[in-house]
Amino acid sequence: MQAFLEPLSPEEERHYLKLSHQGDMEARNLLVEHNLRLVAHIVKKYHNFDREKDDLISVGTIGLIKAINTYKMEKGHRLVTYASRCIENELLMMLRQERKTSKDTSLYEPIGIDKEGNEIHLLDVLGADEIDLVKKIDQDEKIKQIYDLLEKMESTKEKKTLVMRYGLYGTEPMTQKEVAARLNISRSYVSRIEKKAVHLLRKQMDL
Repeated sequence: MQAFLEPLSPEEERHYLKLSHQGDMEARNLLVEHNLRLVAHIVKKYHNFDREKDDLISVGTIGLIKAINTYKMEKGHRLVTYASRCIENELLMMLRQERKTSKDTSLYEPIGIDKEGNEIHLLDVLGADEIDLVKKIDQDEKIKQIYDLLEKMESTKEKKTLVMRYGLYGTEPMTQKEVAARLNISRSYVSRIEKKAVHLLRKQMDL
């Protein structure tokens, strides 16, 4: 099994991205090497399509390099979120290009077999973005941001309300009525606190 380097920390990632954008090829190559695990993860979605996995990783790596070269740190998202889209796009572009070589190609034409032995059609791949890796990574990143912001918040009613209402830190989510009883305040007050806290979080996360 191929061993991949661990992802860089956010601080290391920013450091090497700055160097890469200044023309430092060694920094760019290091960013590529530390993100090959992401490429391999996305390639799993396609490697049953009668293609060598190494070939797919090569195509995905092209998408990764494009992502590193065009990524803009001021956008706020981490490289992994942007790179996932670029890798996915590069693989889909390859599929579309291959299908164009045949006039008889149909979106319903089988292009591979999944792990259960079922046929996979081009339409399945092109339309399979509801719960794809990009959204999963983006969601995980936002969750991490929320916890980071909560850690910086003082132990106020806003913080307690958020934790209880949304079941954070492994707790069970509670209704506004249950939170009101726990904090010995009215339900309408809980509602106001919740809206204020959520608004504050969204503002800090630029959502």
